[in-house]
Amino acid sequence: MIAKRVLLVALAAVCGSLVLGVASAAPPGDDALLALNILPPGQGANGAALTNQLPLYDGLTPLRGNVTTADLNRLYKPETLGLGGVKPVHVERPKPGVTIDRDKWDVPHIYGTTRANTEFGAGWATAEDRGLDLQLLRGPARIAALDVPGYDAFSVALSGRQFVPSAQTEAFLAAQVPLAQKTAKGRQLIRDVDAYLAGINAYFKSQGGFVTPFTRNDVVAIGTLIGAVFGAGGGNETNSAMFLGALQQRLGATKGVAVWNDLREQHDPSTPVTIASSFPYENGPTGVGPGNVPIDPGSFVPAGGPALATRSEQRHLMSNALLISGKRSANGHPIFVAGPQVGYYSPEILMEEDLHGGGLDARGVAFPGLGFYLQIGRGPDYAWSATSASSDVTDQFAETLCGGDDVHYMYNGQCRAMGTFDAGTLKSAGAPDTELSFRTTVHGPVVGYATSNGTKVAISSERSTRGRELLAAIPFQTLSTGQVRTPQQFFSTMSGFDLTFNWFYADSKHIAMYSSGRLPIRAPGVDPGLPTNGNGSYEWRGWLAPLAHPHVVDPPSGEIVNWNNKPAAAFGAADDNWSYGSVHRVLLLDKGVAARRTQTATSVVAAMNQAATTDLRSTLVPVLAQVLSHGTAPSARDAQMLQLLQSWDGSRLDANNDGLVDAPGAAIMDAWWPRLAVADLAPVLGPLTDQLRKLAPIDNPANPQGSSYGAGWYGYVDKDLRTLLGQTVKGAFSTAYCGGGSLAACAASLWAALDAAGDAVAATQGSDPTQWHADANAERIQFSGFLPATMRWTNRPTFQQVIQFGSHR
Repeated sequence: MIAKRVLLVALAAVCGSLVLGVASAAPPGDDALLALNILPPGQGANGAALTNQLPLYDGLTPLRGNVTTADLNRLYKPETLGLGGVKPVHVERPKPGVTIDRDKWDVPHIYGTTRANTEFGAGWATAEDRGLDLQLLRGPARIAALDVPGYDAFSVALSGRQFVPSAQTEAFLAAQVPLAQKTAKGRQLIRDVDAYLAGINAYFKSQGGFVTPFTRNDVVAIGTLIGAVFGAGGGNETNSAMFLGALQQRLGATKGVAVWNDLREQHDPSTPVTIASSFPYENGPTGVGPGNVPIDPGSFVPAGGPALATRSEQRHLMSNALLISGKRSANGHPIFVAGPQVGYYSPEILMEEDLHGGGLDARGVAFPGLGFYLQIGRGPDYAWSATSASSDVTDQFAETLCGGDDVHYMYNGQCRAMGTFDAGTLKSAGAPDTELSFRTTVHGPVVGYATSNGTKVAISSERSTRGRELLAAIPFQTLSTGQVRTPQQFFSTMSGFDLTFNWFYADSKHIAMYSSGRLPIRAPGVDPGLPTNGNGSYEWRGWLAPLAHPHVVDPPSGEIVNWNNKPAAAFGAADDNWSYGSVHRVLLLDKGVAARRTQTATSVVAAMNQAATTDLRSTLVPVLAQVLSHGTAPSARDAQMLQLLQSWDGSRLDANNDGLVDAPGAAIMDAWWPRLAVADLAPVLGPLTDQLRKLAPIDNPANPQGSSYGAGWYGYVDKDLRTLLGQTVKGAFSTAYCGGGSLAACAASLWAALDAAGDAVAATQGSDPTQWHADANAERIQFSGFLPATMRWTNRPTFQQVIQFGSHR
């Protein structure tokens, strides 16, 4: 049962919201038994409100799994609809019919006499709270909308560089408005956007009018940027093809393909899934099919900007969601603990809003410039959240050149001239202006050139969501206006969302999940992990049907748990996602949820918080120890290191804030892991091990941005070593890697790696392994911006909701 104290507080908040009267607005109804959230460092743009949620967020971290009901109420803040009976700390009335009540956390509770007035208030609050973000994002966001080759728009925005768009760019963005206006909801969207923009521009005008007025195109561009960072997948086929070619040169054609498929993990049957039911997708050929074009190793030359990273290096993972059904909940009502991981900024890139009036009735968070609706949040009797699904919505096409130059290509039997897109000018302080222009084909921007069997080809990139980003706001209109009342309606709503996310839903009776995205159906004969032949014979054949997407309501297990893992069985990983292996960080959440058959909101938060400070690599220690038992420790020190690892519970916590990770196991694993991982695969891959590390980074522990342990190498080591030990392995690799298949040789190589790791740590920390500690200060979370404050590393959502509903409309 929910503890009495929290229940009474929650009920008091609910009752308070029912009697609260705010100027010109009807009080919102609220069916929540418990409604809490957190958004570090704070909602405000400056002053105390900039950092007032940081102590709460950081205060939960050292509790690990020992969270109490009192902690829950102390370390989250209320997420009632309306103020919950509490008087506002500050009231703003930017124009007649609009009231913005600020609570002690500086959250804007926005009320309008009409829908347009509510949207005006949302725009005003956005400019007031995230005005700098709006200005930084609006120009570079256009780079994302156009997929300008070689430039990461988000990095450009954070650098403070300005982008001056061309007329061609503005026309491209403006074309999305008539596309949206084809439906009633789309026409309402445009009216809402216009009212929202009026509020933004009115605020800036009230401050002296120093900002060029915001337009619909700014909204379209910012929506594209957010989608490009968090809601895209695929588009790295050329790098993958070059790796395949290199493997075949080293190992032979057949074995090279087999090893490539091992490491790609597109359909690893041992990977943890959120939905047990099968949802087949991307089940084409494995290896170069008749619709693919091989790429010669090392031949790709990127076009555009100077720092073109592979898609895998650019992947941003949003996390996580733990939903428990009523049958496993102590009070019979579903439990919802979920939120997005978008990094940490000052002020935070997300902003909170509570919208009421003209049909709008919801509270949650939105990205600056998109706050006319809520992207994550709750309505009167339901809550929703998301994690990045990274499904395959982007493909690279290899274009056959013709006409004797690099700017003509063959399509449907004709030699066509490439287009030229003049995007605009990138301005940098103290540096010459850069004109951004690029070539295009029917498939999209030309991202570079390569050779295939010695013949030069152009590589273009087609994204299924390009030019449709404004339409992605319509599902949030439905969610923000209380129009969702059942899981089935939630599925229908989110099936219209083109970007690739896993969506989670809970009300007083049900839990549900839906994985969205405009997912292409590829032509027969195309391996989606390799470049497609762009000659016109292998174009996309439509889109995956809505109910063919992974989805579930009230699964028999009584739980829905996701941490960017594979959404469902038989659902293929995108070509840039090589992390759906046998060991995935979601196993840490699964373990916490499985520990208790009956859960409370407190116990679910505890499971999340325990996983948030656990080093996933600690789960590999048992199998590593088994392999090492077939060899001899090089020294007594190395044997002691293994013992310390075996006694380690995986904690990376700095409980007393002394700047050191408490457990010596963390320091040992940090030094050993990259050495042992390379030692495992190098007998087969040789020098190609480094190339694999570029495609699939070997590790990302204690990422200061708080989204760690998303690499696929944990599964590589786990499956290979368990197979070598003679254990039953589901979907065993085609090849034995460690020790070339010799258990004794493997054990010797892993001991050697451990010995080298010990030497490295001892050189700086002395000879006693019990006194070794990883540097906790180096991995403390820092906030991008001007905030000097930091907090202990934790691997949990940036914005997180803890919700239970007791009734339903």
